[in-house]
Amino acid sequence: MGKWTRRAVLSAGVVGGTGLMVGVSVRPGNPTETAGHLVAGEGESLLHIFLKIDSDNRATAILPHSEMGQGAQTALTQMLAEELDADWNLIQFVEAPAEAAFANYAFGRGYLFKGVEFPDAIVPTVDGLVMKLADSMGMQVTGGSMSIRATGQYCVRAAGASVREMLVKTAAKGWGVPAREIRTEKSKLYHDKSGRSAAYAEFAAAAAQITPSSTPRLKKTSEFSVMGQSKQRLDIPSKVDGTAIFAMDVKRPGMLYAAVRRSPVFGGSLRRIDDREARAMNGVIDVVTLPGSFAEGLVGAYSASDSVAVVADSYWKAEKALNALEIEWNNQGNDTVSSSSIFEQFDRDIAAATDRQTDVALGNANAAFEDARMVLTADYRVPYLAHSCMEPPNATAEVSLDRAEIWIGCQNPLGFRQHIAAQLGMDVESVTLHNHFMGGGFGRKSNADYGVQAALIAQAVGRPVQLVYSRQEDIRQDFYRPAVQSRFKAGLDNSGKLVAWHNTYVDKRDPVEAPLIPYAVTTQDIGHVASPTHVPFGAWRSVDHSQHGFFTESFVDEVAHAAGKDPYEYRAEMLKDNPRLLAVLKRVAAEANWGSPLDPGRGRGISLQESFGSVVGQVIEVTVSGGKTWVDRVVAVIDAGFAVTPDGVKAQVESGIIYGLTAAMYGDITIQNGAVAQSSFADYDAIRMHDAPVIETHIINSGADIGGAGEPGTPGVAPALANAIFDATGKRIRTLPVMNADLRTDSESSPSVAALTR
Repeated sequence: MGKWTRRAVLSAGVVGGTGLMVGVSVRPGNPTETAGHLVAGEGESLLHIFLKIDSDNRATAILPHSEMGQGAQTALTQMLAEELDADWNLIQFVEAPAEAAFANYAFGRGYLFKGVEFPDAIVPTVDGLVMKLADSMGMQVTGGSMSIRATGQYCVRAAGASVREMLVKTAAKGWGVPAREIRTEKSKLYHDKSGRSAAYAEFAAAAAQITPSSTPRLKKTSEFSVMGQSKQRLDIPSKVDGTAIFAMDVKRPGMLYAAVRRSPVFGGSLRRIDDREARAMNGVIDVVTLPGSFAEGLVGAYSASDSVAVVADSYWKAEKALNALEIEWNNQGNDTVSSSSIFEQFDRDIAAATDRQTDVALGNANAAFEDARMVLTADYRVPYLAHSCMEPPNATAEVSLDRAEIWIGCQNPLGFRQHIAAQLGMDVESVTLHNHFMGGGFGRKSNADYGVQAALIAQAVGRPVQLVYSRQEDIRQDFYRPAVQSRFKAGLDNSGKLVAWHNTYVDKRDPVEAPLIPYAVTTQDIGHVASPTHVPFGAWRSVDHSQHGFFTESFVDEVAHAAGKDPYEYRAEMLKDNPRLLAVLKRVAAEANWGSPLDPGRGRGISLQESFGSVVGQVIEVTVSGGKTWVDRVVAVIDAGFAVTPDGVKAQVESGIIYGLTAAMYGDITIQNGAVAQSSFADYDAIRMHDAPVIETHIINSGADIGGAGEPGTPGVAPALANAIFDATGKRIRTLPVMNADLRTDSESSPSVAALTR
């Protein structure tokens, strides 16, 4: 969000003061005047920034979100089709171009004005204002589970409804009948009294001259016929038949290939390079050095590192020559840092509590702990985690003196375009960016570093260049999920009730509510201290909910056991006044048959998380034998308000569970001598198909505001897993990953005593 924050915009009077009453000058206006030439070809009419209709009556949703496997485009297209009354067989989607007119103002509106209801008269001004902010900040983001709950709810549905109104108004004028007598169905207009009908296409060009309403009537849930249905995903056929284009599929005339290596120690600069051997190798075209300054201003934070790239006529030749370089780096004093020293720093900073900042302060903590019958303390830790997308970062760039063209798969095309233009010394209008399907993103591809690198390399050699990260470079030069330590203290009264909760953790990041607990505890003191490191960090699936979910739901389990209470019943008692969360908790316990007996060596754990507008309950069953853990079954219940596409919601929850299990079981980026020790899937493992558990996903449509699906399935996995392991072994996991824990019983001398099969 750059320098703009929700607090800053609100405090500037955008909501409460005269900021809204700035007149029509900031209103969106008619998109055909500014954006039609960007997306509408011959025979197509752009009726809304999100919608065009062609002469064959096919409607196309124009969506400002990237496709990285999550299927959000299909759900968004359903939302548009629902309000448009479109024939599902006559609708498709395209990704919006990386142009200012398509800045994702819905993302900004959902972030800045969450929960704010505006009078209809000023909604166009609000939208126009946020559009300008989104444009200035290069906002075209896919992340934060905002696609459906922001773009879908604030924009796409309104686009479909307003265009339907425009078509009805135009047909009414053409037929000389009242608009109220015209009905719409499956991309056609009907006037039953006169027996007339027409395809939308017949009136599309004329309707495009009308400015879309910002406040059309939206359908009630009871009127839905497309939303809430499981439609075949629109991106799947091309991925199955091989016609889908990913960034690595791009080929340009005369294209070269580049392999890159950044300073292994973060923040390092290039001191000396001997490239004579590399330059003499067959097919090598050039060796290019890149300054670390290109990283400034990107999402995430780190000490910028210098890089070296080899350009050749094939990728393998470039990678081979890269390994032949003799490079000496200046490590800026960071080459003594290790994972151990980082956690020692965290421990010191938490203990000192210097400049501790408060998130929540309820009641008198000191008095509550003095009166408590029992006080529990515990420290939890999680390591750095990489994203390890199956498709590593890559980009193709073609740069001339005054123009640049980029082909890439990324999560913020407009933002990437701005960063690349700045580093090339060009105006944004001189850079064209083509975004493609991604083989995974998870937050990694919201950082423009690899796109900037490709552009700078192409500029240096004067020919088109495709840059591809090796798996080693991908893992060792990521924007990692931050390592975090969190210290807890809980006070229980004579009945075992939790009456005091104290928590101090390192480094406050997003979302701000991640460390908070949903339970009714009368005294709470939650806060944080700063403890920065030189390791680059960035968004990772579910962001800080993934760390704090493990911390808080594991410690709640500890408290329940210390109180001698069942973990499910203990949580339920503290949620009596929170019916939405309680309903999810009860449902997941019932679906998992909570409380039924398990064989020795098996355990069951539970967790509950509210994140990204959704509530997810999970129960995990494990078998532990010979010191090894097998995850047998995961039961999940999600309340996302309303599931626009149920199969899509289930797929995303399952995906989040697998991602979370990988992190909890194996994820461990360790720092040695200032650099990452891991380099491939051989030492940074993932859940494989033969290890994947049975996953059962259940959906509750509670009618609450629509929440996310892509991220909420991940945070509850680690605590449910750790709680299940405790249930099976009596051993508490407070530091991840599980693979590092000694879970052997006294009678087991080897961690591989037993070999289990499903």
